[in-house]
Amino acid sequence: MYKQNKQLLALITPVVEVMGYVLLGIEHIMQGRYSLLRIYIDKEGGITLADCEQVSHRVIGIMDVEDPIQGVYNLEVSSPGLDRPLFTLDQCSRHKDKKIKLNLGTKIEGRRKFTGRIADVGTDYVEIESEGSQIKIPADAIQQARIVPEMPEHLIGERKREH
Repeated sequence: MYKQNKQLLALITPVVEVMGYVLLGIEHIMQGRYSLLRIYIDKEGGITLADCEQVSHRVIGIMDVEDPIQGVYNLEVSSPGLDRPLFTLDQCSRHKDKKIKLNLGTKIEGRRKFTGRIADVGTDYVEIESEGSQIKIPADAIQQARIVPEMPEHLIGERKREH
């Protein structure tokens, strides 16, 4: 699954959890001499801007002391949103039957991108139903996985009637 910086996870996870949040995952994106550290948090009832600010303040404090990232970086603390990223097989399992978009590091069946519903999740794979067939994708091939937001059918019907 999504490869996360283990050092950053070990540093940030306890800070986030002691505050009562769940750390869904982190993205550390290198952009030349600069980098972006994006932290996804969640809690029962959802995340507010105040939650993001509180976590950001605490994480900056520990990052300043430990200094795990060389150079200049920006920190973003975010809720997962409707198109939430999935960082672990456990997270995929909790979203079974939902539509997801996968970006792979290696080609499977000649493709690196797949969209489909999560049919099954094993100890080392995610199986999706896409275009009428089942595709088993090894977890270590997945670079990024995201939920594809879907509008409920009853709202789609209402929206069509408005136009």
